Order: sequence, then C-alpha cells, then structure tokens
Amino acid sequence: MAQQATIYALSSGHGRAGVAVIRVAGAAAGDVLDRMAAPRPKPRVAGLRSIRHPTTAELLDQGLVLWFPGPQSETGQDMAELHVHGGRAVVQGVLHAIGTIGGCRLAEPGEFARRAFENGKLDLTGVEGLADLIDAETAAQRRQALRQADGELARLYGGWRKRLIDALALLEAAIDFSDEADVSRDAIENARREALSLQGVIAAHLDDGHRGEIVREGFQVVLAGPPNAGKSSLLNVLARRDVAIVSEEAGTTRDVIEVRLDLEGVPVVISDTAGIRDTAAPVEKEGIRRTLDRAQRADLVLWLVDAADPVWRLPPELAQLGDRALTVLNKIDLISGSLPEERQDGLRISAQTGAGLEALTKRLAEVARIRIGDSEAPALTQVRHRQQLEACAAALEAFSSHAFEAAEMAAEDLRRAAQSLGRLTGSIDVEDVLDQIFGRFCIGK
Repeated sequence: MAQQATIYALSSGHGRAGVAVIRVAGAAAGDVLDRMAAPRPKPRVAGLRSIRHPTTAELLDQGLVLWFPGPQSETGQDMAELHVHGGRAVVQGVLHAIGTIGGCRLAEPGEFARRAFENGKLDLTGVEGLADLIDAETAAQRRQALRQADGELARLYGGWRKRLIDALALLEAAIDFSDEADVSRDAIENARREALSLQGVIAAHLDDGHRGEIVREGFQVVLAGPPNAGKSSLLNVLARRDVAIVSEEAGTTRDVIEVRLDLEGVPVVISDTAGIRDTAAPVEKEGIRRTLDRAQRADLVLWLVDAADPVWRLPPELAQLGDRALTVLNKIDLISGSLPEERQDGLRISAQTGAGLEALTKRLAEVARIRIGDSEAPALTQVRHRQQLEACAAALEAFSSHAFEAAEMAAEDLRRAAQSLGRLTGSIDVEDVLDQIFGRFCIGK
C-alpha cells in the first residue's frame, strides 16, 4: 500500500455551497498539509489555516484542516481534509494546487472506499451499505443502509462462516482419526448437527419476502385498470407534478411511467400503465402487454376503476394476485346519489378533487410496512447476497445427503458453503465483483 499514489478529490457535493470538503489519502497527505496549510494540526483536531499554493504561496482560501494519521483513519492510510469555501474558483484552485505536489493524483470513483476495504476498514457488505446510504431517499432506506454500513450483515455472515469452519474442523479431525471409529463418528455427528442447524437459519433468512431489497429498491405499486379510469391523473396528484399526459382519449398511455415517492418514510415506486382493453392497435397492444407484465411482478396493484362504470373483475392474467391487488373507485365526485355496490377492500377517491387521497396514501404506506416487516432485523439487500446465500444453502443441502462413510465429500460441501459466505463479506475470491461494487460511487467517496 505504501507504493500507491496519494489520491485527492472533492468529497462533498458538486456545485456552489457554503463549505466544500476536499479529501486527501496516501503517503503524501501530511506533506500536502505541511506545504499548503502549515503547521499541521494535532490528529483529529480541526485547525483554522491559511491555505496557499505549494509553489507560489498564493493565498487560495482560509478554512479548517484536519489530519488523520494511519492506520486510525477511514482508509487506513494517512489522510487529510481541507474544509474550504464552496465557490467554484476556490475548489478548483485548491484541487489544482494539490495536483502540483509529487505523488498526488485525482481519485477515481469509489477509490477511497476501495482503499478502506483493502486495508480492512470495511467489508464488502459495509461498502454496499455505504453506497446505499449515499443514495438513500427515505428514512427506511437510511436506517437500513446505516445498519449495513455499520457491519450488521458482516457480523451475521461472519458468525455463520465461523460456525461452518468449526464444523469443517470437526470433519477434518474425523478424517485424520478415521482409524478410531468412536472419535470419527462423534466428530462427524457434531459437525452434521451444527451444519444442519445453520442450514435452517440460512433458509429462514432467505425466506424473508425480499423485504431488504424492497426497502432498497422501493415498494413497487402499479396503477392498472381500464382506459380513462384516471390512472394518469392519480399519478400526477400523488407525484404533485405533471409526469403523465392526461386526456379523455382512451389509450393515451402507451408505456410505463414511474414516480418515486416517500410515503411516511417508506420508499414507494408508483407506475402508471396503459389501460387494459381489447384492441387491434399494435402499439397499444404492446403497452397492455407491458402493463400485465409489470403488474404480475408488482408488490401491489391498484386496480383503478371509474365510479360511473366500474369494471370490478381483474383480467385473467392478474386473477392470481390475491391480496396483492387493491380495488380503488375513482371519480366519485361525478357520481350523484348512491354508489354502485363495492368490494370490501375498495377505496373511494377523486383524483380531481383530492377526496380520499389521504386515506389511499396511508393505506399504501401501511401495506408497504407490513410487507417489509421488522425493519430492525438484519435483511439481505442485494441480488449478490441472495445468490451467494443460495449457493451456501445448496452446498449444505448436498452435505446433509452424505452418509457417515463419505466424510471427504461432506467436508468439500462444507468448504464450498464457507466460501460462499466468505464471498459475501470479501474474505475470499471477490476480484470479479470489486469493480462493479465500487463503480457505484462518485469521485471523492
């Protein structure tokens, strides 16, 4: 690591701001402070300094500087931060000045986080949690990302891997003492008991209704129904802006339009779709096909119908949705007298006047929270996590099928299961996923 270049970048957001944070990491970080903002402050204590060009001594700004000597730093290397005024000229001037110091170069996207991983400051699940924290838009996403960045999943998966390694050690002992039948049999039985117990724990973790992924990606809600039921109008009202074209002409919506919302701290993605009807128009037929496909994969379908002409029955393609479908009766402001007979789960709203919309949004948030479940329990959040855990579960299933006499084959199954858990946190064999993970970060993170 000592041979690496010293990297630097704007770590705070781009654009005009009151304060900008410029981060420097590597062997020359202390030299940057000595040459541009001397004297170097005490470790982890902010100091007010005049920040000057290292060659010309031109005054660039006055700001706070901090010094974090490695390995007690975020990346495990020597680090410095310069907190300067956030004007474009100031930031560009300081960045250019740092670049004139030998051994310093601009950081690549995610390079600070990658160095933290390489120096054991973060595991891969923690890195992914940090990226999710940067992208978090709702309170639920923030809480989940913070727990993951703090090592919640790393501790869980690390504990499981330790149990597998302990079971593997018992099997290895059984193989080494195979000539002593009692010792061998006891070791194999203890290993089997531990592995089978863990198999049930992992199976329960996988069978979580994808709640962690739902928090991360958003609870998927699809607006579906016959043409002119008011789906686009409802989307615009929920989004509080015009995102979909509203017209009395049937079949206006041809493609899926998405809006991300924060409903009482829960991330919800609402999709407006083409009205479902029999049609010969090729473009509209494709839109309806996409509607049905999206609805079948949704967490919840709002079946929106016109109060004056309600089409209660879902199309055959959506009949299997069950409690994933909620009937909503729109345009109640246009109905005089008694309403048509409704289903028990139907909600009455008017996208035009706003009647019933508060009850609808509360119902959506409630359904989403029920689906997400206990937000405090550890949840897998990435497709990568699920794939490795499924590989681990498959290896444990193969292990459980072996007889006592096949200790060598059983040991190999446990070894494969432990390797899958190791890939989750980055303990082993992760080069193929590093670029993909760190590529999500912007420069300066």
